[in-house]
Amino acid sequence: MATDQTQAPVAAGAAGGLSLGSVELSPFQAVSLFFDQAADHVGVSDEVREVLRTPYRELKVQVPVRMDDGRRQLFTGYRVQHNGARGPYKGGVRYHPAADLDEVRALAALMTWKTALVDIPFGGAKGGVQCDPSAMSDAEKEKLTRRFTQMISYVLGENRDIPAPDVNTDAQTMAWMMDAYSSRYGYTPAIVTGKPVELGGSYGRDAATGRGVVYCLEDAARDRGVDLQGATVAIQGFGNVGSWVARLIGSLGCRVVAVSDVRGGCYRGDGLDVQAVYDTVREGGSVVDAAGVEQISNAELLELDVDVLVPAALDRVITDRNADRVQARLVMEAANHPVTPVADAVLHSRGVTVVPDILANAGGVTVSYFEWAQNIQQYRWDEDRVNGELRKTMSRAWANTHARAVVDAIPLRLAAFAIAVERVERAAHLRGYV
Repeated sequence: MATDQTQAPVAAGAAGGLSLGSVELSPFQAVSLFFDQAADHVGVSDEVREVLRTPYRELKVQVPVRMDDGRRQLFTGYRVQHNGARGPYKGGVRYHPAADLDEVRALAALMTWKTALVDIPFGGAKGGVQCDPSAMSDAEKEKLTRRFTQMISYVLGENRDIPAPDVNTDAQTMAWMMDAYSSRYGYTPAIVTGKPVELGGSYGRDAATGRGVVYCLEDAARDRGVDLQGATVAIQGFGNVGSWVARLIGSLGCRVVAVSDVRGGCYRGDGLDVQAVYDTVREGGSVVDAAGVEQISNAELLELDVDVLVPAALDRVITDRNADRVQARLVMEAANHPVTPVADAVLHSRGVTVVPDILANAGGVTVSYFEWAQNIQQYRWDEDRVNGELRKTMSRAWANTHARAVVDAIPLRLAAFAIAVERVERAAHLRGYV
C-alpha cells in the first residue's frame, strides 16, 4: 500500500520562522529554521516561503520482505520530493532504524538547497527504509531494495527523480534499484547514480563526497586563515565519506589524529597510520581494533583539541550540550545536519568557522550529476576529468558562499542558504509556480 501524505505544519513564529527557544527541534524543524533565517535575509514573502519550505510530495510505502528464515517482515519506506523547480528530484536512499518521515523530509529539503548552492540542475529528494541492515543478509537486503524500488517506481524517472546511495546503501544497492526499475520500464542506467562502474557508474563517484570535503577544506582554510601544514584533524565516522576524507586529507599537509565508527574511536597524538586503520576496517574490524592507538569514545572525539573537526557520521552530534566544549577552529560538516541550530549559534559566537553541510559534502551529488549526464550522453569521462570538474564546482561554490558571507557580514551557513533560496525562488517564479 502506498499513500501520498500532506505535509504537517511545524510550529512557527509570527513571521513564519521557528524560534530556537529551549525545545529540541526535530530534524525538519531545524532545517526549516535555517531556511527561514535565509528567507528573512533575502526577503522572501510569507506565501512564497510556505511553498518553498513544504515538500511537494511525500510517499509512504509498505515493504514486505520474505526473510531467510521464512518469516514475512514488514518494513516502512519513504520517498520525499521536496522541490523540483530547478530540475529532476535528486537524493539518496538510506537504510537505518531512525529513517522516519521527519528525518527523510529534512534531508530532502537539504538536497534542494545543496543542489541549488552548487548550481547543478536538480531539485531535492530523499528516500529511506526503516530497518537495521546490520542484522540482514545480503539476500534480504536485495529483496528489500527490489520491493522498495517497485513500490516507489511510479514517482521515479531519469527526468523525474534519481536516487543515489546514502547511509547503509552503496553501489550494489543502486545496481539492484536500477535493475528493478529497468525490469519494468526498460534498461535505464540514468535512473540512479552511484552505480558500479560496470553498469554505467562514474569513475570517482565512490570518493566524491570525501574528495569534495577535502577540496572545500583547502579553500576554506586559505580564506579563513587556518594553516593546514601540520594541522591536526579528528574525523567522526569512518564509512565511505569519513574514510575517504582520512585517506585524502594528508595531501593538504594535515595530520589525522583521531577517527571513529559505531564502536568508538581511536586516537594517536602524533598521527594515525590511516592506511593501517582502513585495512583493519576493510578486513572486518573496527577502528578501535587498530594497533598502537588509544581508544576514545565518539563524544570524546568531538571535544579533542584539534585544528579541524570533521563530523562525517549521523546528524545532530554537536548540540547545545557539547558545543561549548568543541575546541576545533574549523568544523567541516561532512555529514548531513550534524550541528543543531543552537549549537551552530554557540560555535559562531565562539569564533569557530563552520562550513555547512550543503556546501562541504556537496561533492557526492555533484559527481552524481556528472554520472547522470554521462548516462544521458552515453559517453564516459575519465577520472581526471571527473575530479577536475568537481574541483571547479566546489571552488566556485565556496567562493560564492565566502564572498556573500563577507559582503553581508553573516555566517557561512546563512550565506549558503541565502544563495540557494534565491536560486530556487527565482526558478519557481520563472516557471510560474509561485
